[in-house]
Amino acid sequence: MIRRIQHRIARSRIALPITIVYALTVWILAGTLTHGWWLQLACFSVSCYLTILLSNVHALIRVYSRMVSCAFIALNVAACFLFPSLHGTVIQTCILGCLLLLFSIYQDHTATGKTFYAFALLGIASMLHVQLLWASLLLWVLMATTLMALSWKTWAASLLGILLPYWFYGCWLLYQGDLTPFVAHFATLVPDIQTLQQEIFDYTLLSRQQVLCLCLTIVSSFIGAIHFYIRKSRDKIRTRLYFYFLIWIELVATVYLFVLPQQFDISFRIITIGAAALTGHFIALSNSKVSSIIFLFIMGTTLLITLYNLRTWTA
Repeated sequence: MIRRIQHRIARSRIALPITIVYALTVWILAGTLTHGWWLQLACFSVSCYLTILLSNVHALIRVYSRMVSCAFIALNVAACFLFPSLHGTVIQTCILGCLLLLFSIYQDHTATGKTFYAFALLGIASMLHVQLLWASLLLWVLMATTLMALSWKTWAASLLGILLPYWFYGCWLLYQGDLTPFVAHFATLVPDIQTLQQEIFDYTLLSRQQVLCLCLTIVSSFIGAIHFYIRKSRDKIRTRLYFYFLIWIELVATVYLFVLPQQFDISFRIITIGAAALTGHFIALSNSKVSSIIFLFIMGTTLLITLYNLRTWTA
């Protein structure tokens, strides 16, 4: 096998440390020290660590490579205009934690504990963005079809997990003597039809920076998906099912973003999870002249978009 530059980078042990230094540099240049985005940076760091665990513990790539984590960091850092959003970083961290736990219950119909904690994280995320409660329906379907871990026990555990943060929140509001915020939170779960008609497909809400990041992420993910489907027979069945799970999550988040562009912050962060896995899989396991050119193109484009967004954001 010819060891091309893509191959050497994909299997290098210093690729991840270099990417982390690069990410910290962008965070600092974007204004972390000036604006005090320490909680956001902490959540982003936890998300990166969870991505490393997701890739390593569940063996998303069959060879030694940190490309899933590197791709995740690069795609998120490119959208430096999202750094101030604490809600977005917390939601992304919760979703990654949820996926990490759900992948560990593969073919285990009695894994009530891990299921409970996974959906508790989803419940916490939904407290910041109530529409994420609808994601539980998708997760139940995927638990049944890809993880093959859905049973009455795990389903009941998932319900209790989702309700856990709301139980604490409701008790606190009851102690305060005002349940209005609790009612208002669920009132937006099903938006008014007239309001929804005004908000859907309104792409004027997307800035040039957002469009560039979205195009980069979707194109990278599409290339990775094609490579995965062509070479999926070389992966274990368990790994394939994990990727199907991530692809469905990414597809639903992409559709949600295209329907409601104003939810870019939340949708884009979820999309990058699946995109990072597919892109990392492509970079680590492809080895041809064409794939090397595509790799250099993705890497160069990511760097240029990051520099452009950084310059525009700090101008």
